[in-house]
Amino acid sequence: MKRHFGFLIAAGVLFFTARFPTAHAQTDAAVASAPAYVPDLSHQNDPLPDGVFAWDELLKAADTTNGQDFARFVFSFTNVYQSVTVTALTNISTFTNVVSVTNTIAVTNSSFFFSKKISTSEKVSLVENYTYATNISSTTNTAAQPLTILDVHPSCGCTTVELPSRPWTIPPGGSGQIKLAVNLAGKAGIVFKTASVATDHGKKDLMLRINIAPPAPARVMSDSERAAAMAAAKVNRQAVFQGDCASCHSPKSPNEFGAELYKSVCAVCHESEHRASVVTDLHALKVPTNAEFWKTWIYGGKPGSLMPAFAQAQGGPLTEMQIASLAAYLDMAFPSHATNAVGQ
Repeated sequence: MKRHFGFLIAAGVLFFTARFPTAHAQTDAAVASAPAYVPDLSHQNDPLPDGVFAWDELLKAADTTNGQDFARFVFSFTNVYQSVTVTALTNISTFTNVVSVTNTIAVTNSSFFFSKKISTSEKVSLVENYTYATNISSTTNTAAQPLTILDVHPSCGCTTVELPSRPWTIPPGGSGQIKLAVNLAGKAGIVFKTASVATDHGKKDLMLRINIAPPAPARVMSDSERAAAMAAAKVNRQAVFQGDCASCHSPKSPNEFGAELYKSVCAVCHESEHRASVVTDLHALKVPTNAEFWKTWIYGGKPGSLMPAFAQAQGGPLTEMQIASLAAYLDMAFPSHATNAVGQ
């Protein structure tokens, strides 16, 4: 009977232990879980202190040519941040295994055995052979910490940024790159742009300088070359988009629109000081015009004349969007002077 009763007690203990884990087991499980890093957003609009990121450069320049679509930049960085924590200490009676003490002005109320004399006017760089110290006021600890890039804000819409998903946490000692691209459509000369990097420790501005070289001056055609080109256009009006002629009669970039596009593909004939008599003077039109009028002429040209069809569907170089932008510009730049405008 006693043996049976003891068996029941042992079984109950096992059940209780399995059903209700001990506090010690729960504590071990909690200690094993690493704390998650949560960015502190309270400093994201403050200036980023030095010594947080090590940048390859904060200002970068790019040399481009007129007609180039984009200027591209890559900024590289490394997380070198060390957090500094100063903790007050009181009632310290004993130090052991101390290697060095730095930036100490005076030591008072302590029993030391020094290998050299220390005065109250010099900094202590090394303390050796002592057993006790009292009345120590504070201690300083440093530790590497992760950093988080919250976002990167370019100064204008023509600048785009390439980043991993955000927020982007950089581990201690980790490195990364911020890639930026500036759309050069409609830009010339020297252009400056910025991009503000927002982090959980403050923000830093990256600066971009773009040197856009002016276009090379157009080669002036000789009279014989001009006559040969016109003869070829009379046979095939689309010939202006072929061979050497395409360099003057096609857009320099697919991102050209409106006034810029007019300068690239229209002005070479209509604004030339050597404008042939068969080329229409757009400043002295005798017919009513509107945006639809211009769009029709740009799209299909005029069969039997030198006016080519600019639409890609007709063998020309322009997209539908470029044609619409060019027609809108012509309607504004060359308003109808006829008494009965088209469509009225």
